Amino acid sequence: MKLTTRILTLGLIVAGGMAFAEGEATDPTVKARQELMKTIGGNTKALGDMAGGKADFDAAKAEAAKAAILAASGEIAAKFETNATDPETEAKPEIWSNWDDFVTKAEALKTAAGALDATSLDGVKAGMAGVGGACKACHTAYRM
Repeated sequence: MKLTTRILTLGLIVAGGMAFAEGEATDPTVKARQELMKTIGGNTKALGDMAGGKADFDAAKAEAAKAAILAASGEIAAKFETNATDPETEAKPEIWSNWDDFVTKAEALKTAAGALDATSLDGVKAGMAGVGGACKACHTAYRM
């Protein structure tokens, strides 16, 4: 077996083991929050890939991604209102002790998504700074 093949095989085994070791949340409230965050993350990635040249710009796909982020960001406060815990959560307890700040950060994402111009590549590029900044601000403070 070639060295490259061995390294690739080992990498896949390690990555698979890490994915298996992570586990999955069992609390339904935590699972719902995680699904909401996956929606935001996946659509942010789609826009980021367009902005970064990893994917071709498609105005319809950009608008759909923007709409999904806008809708999901409007649900953040409701999904996190209940202080549910699970060993697999990445949510810090500071969310609930700094609730007003958390909600403000969630609203900042909604505002940034709403301001993003999905009709052009330049608009997506310009808007991603606000969307990415809002995600980073919240994750830095409230995600493990």
